Amino acid sequence: MELLNLFRQSKDVETFSVGQTIFGAGDVGDLMYVVIEGEVAVSLDGAVIETIGPGGLLGELSLVDHSPRSADAVAKTDCVVAPVGERRFLFLVQETPYFALHVMSVMAERLRQRTQEVIMAKNVQ
Repeated sequence: MELLNLFRQSKDVETFSVGQTIFGAGDVGDLMYVVIEGEVAVSLDGAVIETIGPGGLLGELSLVDHSPRSADAVAKTDCVVAPVGERRFLFLVQETPYFALHVMSVMAERLRQRTQEVIMAKNVQ
């Protein structure tokens, strides 16, 4: 599923200039974002862990579990993102099952990546 197709025509997009913070670790997470244009760097303690480009999503974890943000998200380039609040998120999950599966797939892939990084770090020690 291509998230970009679902959000390309969104009227409620937000724009961020290069270097501008989209959200910070510890912030309240009441929105997730779909990147329409540009790139967003997601970092933990100043180290970039992922760069998200068009069609990618960020901030979904806080929207799902209502916990504070676990990382920082900063515009790596000028970018346009579509914010998705809880109401819209729940609608998409109910009306577009592939959306829900895609979000779960992204979360699973990120968890697997972080797990691999922990394993690699233990092997170095």
